Amino acid sequence: MTTPNPPPQQPQHPAPPPVLTPLPAPLRWLLLAGAVLCLALGVIGIFVPGLPTTVFILMAAWAAARSSPRLHTWLWYHPLFGTMLRHWAHGGCVNRRAKWSATILMTLCAGMLFFAAPHRWVAVLASTCMACVLGWLWLRPEPD
Repeated sequence: MTTPNPPPQQPQHPAPPPVLTPLPAPLRWLLLAGAVLCLALGVIGIFVPGLPTTVFILMAAWAAARSSPRLHTWLWYHPLFGTMLRHWAHGGCVNRRAKWSATILMTLCAGMLFFAAPHRWVAVLASTCMACVLGWLWLRPEPD
């Protein structure tokens, strides 16, 4: 006796992005400009150590959600940024890989600061800020 093949699994699509009430046109344009600027800085941050990607993408999504449903939907389903945004939207979760990536990059930046900063207090202040951000980041819940 042979067992029948199980039905194929349907791909799971993420839930649609939240829809917010529209704002007045001048404010929407201002927020759209901020969303595009943050998105550009976030993309640059992928390649430039020390420039945070996650923070800028989260800010871009926040501004896009209030100014451009099209841009927000694009970010929400984007292969690189979408998962991060959906995790954040559902409980402020940050995955472990992102936490380790931030830790490694901030540690490298702190090392470079202590080597290259013209004054030691600059390196200490920046490293203290990065340590605080890392402490907060590691306290964030992780997605299931």
